[in-house]
Formats: sequence, C-alpha cells, structure tokens
Amino acid sequence: MSIGYACVAVAVNGSEMKSCTLKNANEELLLSLIKHNLSALESVIDYNVVNGIKLFRISSDLIPFGSSIAADMPWHESFSGEFSRIGQKIFKAGMRVSMHPGQYTVLNSINIAVVERAIKDLDYHAKVLDALGLDVEHKMVLHLGGAYGNKSLAIKRFIAHYLQLKPAVQSRLVIENDDTMFNINDVLEASVIADIPVVFDSLHNAVNPADNAASELDWIKICATTWKMGDGLQKVHYSQQNPSKKTGAHSETIEFEKFLEFYHRLSGRDIDIMLEVKDKNISALKCINCVSNQGIGTLEREWARYKYSILERSPAEYERIRTILTDKNSYPALVMYRLIEDAYRTPINKGNAVNAAQHVWGYFKNKATKFEKNRFDQLMKKYLSDDSSLTSLKNYLRRIARKYNERYLLNGYYFYL
Repeated sequence: MSIGYACVAVAVNGSEMKSCTLKNANEELLLSLIKHNLSALESVIDYNVVNGIKLFRISSDLIPFGSSIAADMPWHESFSGEFSRIGQKIFKAGMRVSMHPGQYTVLNSINIAVVERAIKDLDYHAKVLDALGLDVEHKMVLHLGGAYGNKSLAIKRFIAHYLQLKPAVQSRLVIENDDTMFNINDVLEASVIADIPVVFDSLHNAVNPADNAASELDWIKICATTWKMGDGLQKVHYSQQNPSKKTGAHSETIEFEKFLEFYHRLSGRDIDIMLEVKDKNISALKCINCVSNQGIGTLEREWARYKYSILERSPAEYERIRTILTDKNSYPALVMYRLIEDAYRTPINKGNAVNAAQHVWGYFKNKATKFEKNRFDQLMKKYLSDDSSLTSLKNYLRRIARKYNERYLLNGYYFYL
C-alpha cells in the first residue's frame, strides 16, 4: 500500500510549473516552458524519493497546451533524455504515478467537437506516461462526464466513445465516481460493460451516494474486482470535507485521526490511497508517518519543517513537541501530529506572530544590508499598527530567504501554511 498526493508539492523549491497565455504561445516559448516544467517535475520526484512517497499524480500542465497547439510538436523527442531520466527515477523508487485529465475532458459529450478534443487530451496524457517509459500500471483517471438529462444514455455514449480510443489509451484509463452526477454504482455499470478499472472516491461517495446502506468498504471490495492482472494495485481517492466551503470541497489538511479510521477499515487490504487535499505532500507525509514507524529521525526532520509555523500559532504546543522528541527511543508520531493539528486550530495572535518572525529574521540579521534591516523593521511596525498584514511581512522574509538561499527556511512550512 502506498499513500500519495496530487500534482503540486508544497515547500519544495524548484517544483513550480509554468505556463503562458494562448495568445503568447509559440514554439520557442513552449519548448522553454516544457524544459522548465520537466525540471520542476524532476524536483518533485527527487523529493518524493527522499521522503519515501511512492504515489504521485503528475500535473496535466506539464506540457502547456499539450493536447492543442503543442500536440504536433515533437516534445517527447526533444526532451527524450529528460523523460527517460525521470522515468528511471520513478521506476527505481518503486513509485507509481498517474494523471487526471480535467473537467473539460468530457468523453461522453453530445457535442462531437468536445468529444474529439477529449480524445486528443487523453492521447496527450498517455503520451506523457509513454515518454516516461512507464508501464500501464501508471494510470489516467477520468470521470464519466455529463448526464445530459439521461444517465443511461450518457453511460452508453461514454462506452461507445471509449471503444474509439487507441489501445494505448484504453490500457491506462480508469474511471471514478463524481460528486454530483455519476455515483459509484453508475461507474461500476460502465466498468462492467467496458471492462475498465474503477477508482472509488470517498468524499464523492459521501456527497453523492449510490446506496446509504452500503459502507465504503463494501464499495471498495466491489471496485477491487474491476482491477485486473497488469493494472497494478487497486486505487482509491481519499479526501475530507472542507467545513467552511461548499459540499464536496477538499479540506486544507487531512485530519489524521479521521484518516486512520478509514485506513483501519480497509482491514489490511493492499490498496494505493491518493490523498486529495490542499496541503498536498504535507498531509501525505503526515499519514505515512502515522501508519508506519519511520523512526524518530523522520519525525525530527518533519518537525524542523513545521517548527516556526507552529511557533507563530502556539508556543505551548511548540514546547510540548520539542519535549516529546527528546526521547530518541520512542516514535510519538500520533502525539506529535495531534499537537500540530491543535496548534493549527489556534488563531494567530500578533505576539506569537512577531515572536516567530523575529526567530526567522535571526537567520539574516548578521548578513542583511542596512536597507533590508530597515525594511524589516518598517514592515514589523506596520503589522503591529495594523497598517500592513502578516502576509506582507512573511512574503518579505521569504524573498530575503531566497536571496540568501536559506534552505532550512525555504524547505520549511512557515512561508506556506
């Protein structure tokens, strides 16, 4: 079983993808962006390898306009060395990657032009995975699409269009229940007819259930029968409802105790779990560390990333975590993450924010220029007098951290959470 995250890595320097507007897109610019994005992807893969994360979804934005104006560009040949190197890293690490075409890739549309664009988009995603040299255990996840007033006909239309896809695309495609139209039973209906593996999405099932009497495990067991030899481990998507946003919106972080309830309900089934959550790799590491003993050193390294973010919220929790980590023969992951989650529920007050900012500024005070020192003092005074925000102060500290290449700070969560 592997636990992973989707598309974006938080606090991983050099991992940001770039794109451009359609009107500015030309071959020279696109090749430059593709080169940058492959470097960014490699940074994320390297991060995942170091941190033992073996499940990752690659962003569809890797190749800007990959299914439209860049479709005929030989990017897979121009960057074959980069693709091969990244693919080898994924293979050697035993990592499994996937892609997830977006909401505009609607294979069952009643508009043939939309269907044609969807087919091109699926071709693009398959081409990326092929370019990486990865086998068909590395999948593409797709929703069934729109209902158009008749779900039965919409499912039949999806299957008819699926059968038009290239074998290289069909072999990678898996389908998923959504949160508004096609519930897990609808998706299983399509799966049975077309012989397509099914990804069970826990939050989508919670807000768009097929049968309230059936448990998550019931559906996961049924979905398991759709995964054949060669498809790799069954995959599920796990997320939690954001309490302050619309129904179906992903939470900012995964609350580990709720995750553990789900994890233990799986009863030891060997299933890959993709987390869909705003803080991405941060929650992935939390969940991985909570379900397996990675050693006290792993917790210490993760605490180093959290420490100033926790200090600005709760000095009391900060000291408690430091204390529990002094016992080098223990593995207090659950206690540490419980204290971390408690701290993040605490509103930030100015006194704690100033204290944390001054600790961070301490990394620069002996090398900052006079202008930089004055600017920091000005922003601090403005924040204290409500003339400027904490965000402005922290953004300035991040710019200074980048200038002086303070990796310890840049690899931490203080600037991001």
